[in-house]
Amino acid sequence: MKIKRQKQAKKTLSFYKYNFCFREPYQVLIDGTFCQAALKNKIQIKEQIPKYLMGEVQLCTTNCALKELETLGKELYGARVILQRYQVRRCPHFKNPVPASQCLLSMLEETNPHHYFVATQDRALTTGLKKIPGVPLLYIIVNTIVLDKPDQLSLDHVQAVQLGELVSPSQQQSLRSMKKEQGIVARKDGDRRGKKRKRPNPNPLSCLKKKKKGVPTPPLKKSEDGQKRRRHKKSRTEGGDAP
Repeated sequence: MKIKRQKQAKKTLSFYKYNFCFREPYQVLIDGTFCQAALKNKIQIKEQIPKYLMGEVQLCTTNCALKELETLGKELYGARVILQRYQVRRCPHFKNPVPASQCLLSMLEETNPHHYFVATQDRALTTGLKKIPGVPLLYIIVNTIVLDKPDQLSLDHVQAVQLGELVSPSQQQSLRSMKKEQGIVARKDGDRRGKKRKRPNPNPLSCLKKKKKGVPTPPLKKSEDGQKRRRHKKSRTEGGDAP
């Protein structure tokens, strides 16, 4: 069973890697329900999730998930102690905490741009995750951590991308980078053009300089006149010698 479970996890991971650009270290958002289930089933989250996902992992949570465990009382004290060990990601509800399920869904936004895994036992949260494409779900069944198969929305999204109806996340990233590069180039060109446009003031001076350079044309004429006069003088001498 462990080998089959590992193979299925590998297949699911490759699906999210190639279609939704998931990369290590994998970011796993965890709520209190998952920690409580792990505590009951004696599962070491920090050790088993990296082994199961076969890669480096960053375990994280939100302030709302911690506040929720505090309000639920002493029964979930153990789960709160476990959850406090993980990184706390900023959420938009710092001053006014909301339920953990609502908070985690807000962290995913509409397309899960930060490539989060979600580890939860909350049914309301899992139903909300199925409305967002490209969100891997982790949960605990019979003392084991399981990576859920891709939901139908994610499969439909990938199919639409393959048919050319949608743009894949990798293509979106490449387009954004290209736009940024083009924007930077355009700004640089605009700055250079702006500098050139700011220089029309010295143009009249340059024109005056050109006029000054053009003034020495008369001496050339004088030289030509002088050459002509010399020729006339020579002709006169010749004429004087003739008689």
